[in-house]
Amino acid sequence: MKALNSRRWIITVAVMAIALAVLMFFAQFVGAKYVSPANFFRGMTHAETVVLVQYHLPRVLVAALVGAALAVCGAVFQGILRNPLADPFILGISGGGTVGAVFAVAAGAEVVVFGFSTVTVFAFIGSLGALALVVAFSKIRGTVATHNLILAGVVLNAIFSAAILFMMSIMPFVEMRSIYQWLMGSLYNAIALEPPQIGVAAVIVFVGALLLLAMAKSMNLFALGEETARQMGVRAERTRLACLILTAILTGVAVSITGPIGFVGLIVPHIMRLLVGPDHRILLPASFFGGAIFLLVADSVARSVLPLTGLSLSELPVGVATALCGGPFFLWLLRARSRRAIFGK
Repeated sequence: MKALNSRRWIITVAVMAIALAVLMFFAQFVGAKYVSPANFFRGMTHAETVVLVQYHLPRVLVAALVGAALAVCGAVFQGILRNPLADPFILGISGGGTVGAVFAVAAGAEVVVFGFSTVTVFAFIGSLGALALVVAFSKIRGTVATHNLILAGVVLNAIFSAAILFMMSIMPFVEMRSIYQWLMGSLYNAIALEPPQIGVAAVIVFVGALLLLAMAKSMNLFALGEETARQMGVRAERTRLACLILTAILTGVAVSITGPIGFVGLIVPHIMRLLVGPDHRILLPASFFGGAIFLLVADSVARSVLPLTGLSLSELPVGVATALCGGPFFLWLLRARSRRAIFGK
């Protein structure tokens, strides 16, 4: 294994961190409630200050956290499972969180406990429960099999989808409409989060990402095959289980506050892998910042497109924006890579 180029690592992280900071600053001035960036330096009115602090800033922070969490999870899944299509949704973890949230709404348990909505708590519990089920059903003779993890995730996703449809069919129309918006992935509810809630989410995301980064060297060895990784001293079962638990926690945090948002965990790691290479020691931090940037851009587009069209809807759900942006790009990427493989470029 090649030694990590510390200078390249520092430059990459610094450039992406600066880009994220700049984007987070200007993203606060985007949306239906427009505030001019020039007024930030010349002096804002009370109304403009309220718009930025109570509406735009929480949303920007949550978008960066959720994007970073989902992208890191996608990079980890693709590495330890050696599957380029792996992301937080393929193992059913996101689906489990969605079931938890929908169940809380269907049961009428929309109350606040210690500052946290029970919908958020149930979504987080659902994600962890989904991971426990996936691991339990993928074991062969006490050992978790990689191919069984994926198959179990696909089957559980189908079961979760059926459970969600059933619960929605017995809901009142008003609750069903709010769940539809949540299922499409929306950052609109971020404005209802209290600062302690965003702070707790930030701590979980940062600590989880750092713990995963500490296992980056072992993830690199997984690329050589599980048996080879064992021969080189990696405790494959323990490492994979630790990675799955941490990614389930990060996914649970993301899903619990925004709903399921697709393509971030799938697209961003591929883009970063093309830019910085496959070494997880630099790929994970690059995916962290890249995911935050990607979701911030998608959310800025989502907040801007519909108000400009004059439609009655206030905004486009960010999950729709990520699909519209990420889907065509991923198809183009697959096409470009297949051409390089054919022509030897």
